[in-house]
Amino acid sequence: MEVMPQAWFVNLDIKINNLPKVFLNFLGVDIYWYAIIICFGIIAGILYAMYEARRTDQDPDDYIDFFFLAFVMAIVGARLYYVVFNWQLYANDMASIFNLRSGGLAIYGGILGGILAAVIFAKRMNKSFWLLADTAAPALILGQAIGRWANFFNREAFGGYTESLFALRYKAVNVIYIPQDIFEKMMNINGVDYIQVQPTFLYESVLNLSLFILLNILKHRKSFDGEVFWAYLLGYGVIRFFIEGMRTDQLMFFGTGIPVSQALSIILAVLSTVMIVKTKMNPPVKKIEVE
Repeated sequence: MEVMPQAWFVNLDIKINNLPKVFLNFLGVDIYWYAIIICFGIIAGILYAMYEARRTDQDPDDYIDFFFLAFVMAIVGARLYYVVFNWQLYANDMASIFNLRSGGLAIYGGILGGILAAVIFAKRMNKSFWLLADTAAPALILGQAIGRWANFFNREAFGGYTESLFALRYKAVNVIYIPQDIFEKMMNINGVDYIQVQPTFLYESVLNLSLFILLNILKHRKSFDGEVFWAYLLGYGVIRFFIEGMRTDQLMFFGTGIPVSQALSIILAVLSTVMIVKTKMNPPVKKIEVE
């Protein structure tokens, strides 16, 4: 009997027979591939930031110290963002807010938490926030590009039904949440139920990696500290606006039907554009030291 794949890029004829969610069981606790991939993305980001710090005559150890603060505040921010816009899930079970193993982290909340951490760290350590932000921004988008593959293993954050070149089939039994419009188009192949969706994790990962490359080009040509940071917010805002429009698990703004992350993407993209144009038109005056 033919073994049916767990995941299947049907039009590319790429079949993945084994797609486990659990990496290993350690002392009775499941360690998920989701966590492994996220950690790999974090490590890659830290290593990049340390490399960039050396290149710009900063202390690489500062970015290790910054990471610990940013990590905590990013997790808190990501969880708060998700909980606030999914309040109906937690209103009657407040304790579940702290159950991170059940899922529920939003990247924009993590980004906002990380920015706040950068402001605090720069002030307390008497560092330039803008130089810190320019160093951390490419590291962050690199981590995001890697981290999106965690959604692939978790069978989540996908788009609607498609027959496009990159159409992805998942075994339906392994998908936690299947939207009604996708459920209605479920297909049975050799006795196995599949859903067929847009792999938005793949699109965003590739676009994030492209933005990482562009930021690395820009860092050698920037005209002011903070330009790379604003370019990151602009680029990711545009990316996320289009990706969010495709996803089936959007967080809505308090029942209005407005996707929160799309609205925030527009705000960040516009704000970043204004700041880049304004600063280029009125460049900061450099202080001349007199000996």
